[in-house]
Amino acid sequence: MSIRQPAVAGQFYSADPDRLKKDLASMIFEAPRKIHAKGIVVPHAGYVYSGKVAGQVYSQVEIPNRLIILSPNHTGLGVPFSIMNRGVWRLPLGDAKIDEELADKLMKEFGYLEVDTMAHAREHSLEVQIPFIQFLKMTPSPHPPPSRGGGKGEGGFTFVPVTIGHVSYALCKEFGEAIARVVEKEKEPILIISSSDMNHYEEHYRTLEKDRWAIDEMLKRDPEGLYETVHNKDISMCGIIPTTIMLTACNQLGAIKAELVDHKTSGDVTGDLSGVVGYAGVIVS
Repeated sequence: MSIRQPAVAGQFYSADPDRLKKDLASMIFEAPRKIHAKGIVVPHAGYVYSGKVAGQVYSQVEIPNRLIILSPNHTGLGVPFSIMNRGVWRLPLGDAKIDEELADKLMKEFGYLEVDTMAHAREHSLEVQIPFIQFLKMTPSPHPPPSRGGGKGEGGFTFVPVTIGHVSYALCKEFGEAIARVVEKEKEPILIISSSDMNHYEEHYRTLEKDRWAIDEMLKRDPEGLYETVHNKDISMCGIIPTTIMLTACNQLGAIKAELVDHKTSGDVTGDLSGVVGYAGVIVS
């Protein structure tokens, strides 16, 4: 069995399970209602910087037992559409199992996907999402959604990891539509997660302004508008490709609403407003 070892445990989040649980508990709250989301956007910096924004999103959505997690490729390693279709990701809170059935269906529907472990081996942006999910799944919902897909990992969920390089809008649209075709045929709910930070290393208020331009397109659920705005206005949103794909898929699946959950920068944590990174949490339902 293929085992993907943690790349950033002890750096972006604690490698100690007890410490990690305490950290996650401080970032997650009991929401009065859970949103049945089709997709979400969550940041992926070190938990001390973006964890509270991510926690706001994960606290407010009903997390089903099957997930598709899309991340940008920060390392440049591997192929443009890199999927892992077998094995587990071994993390401090336990093993997270890949949904083999769902991965195979996505590969059949979208021919550009290639099995590739290299792009995933050192990529942090997908890895940091999993402990949030594992932690929330440790306390079962009173009415948990059903799951299948070749067996569950620890925490009772399976996922498909896809890391994507910078590709054209046409390919984003094609992949998003392929995801929607696969998801709509499944009996169980599937959440599509886009891992993305926002603008990078500009002054705090300039980053808030640039982020808002991109957020406005997300709230309109306009994937092409988002793609064009980020490129035309020089917004260094690293997860532009996963988010464009996620919005396309959600629109195809009948999404009617996008909500901004939280929007902050690293300057809110460090107090240094001279060169910050933006973090936004969005729920699409």
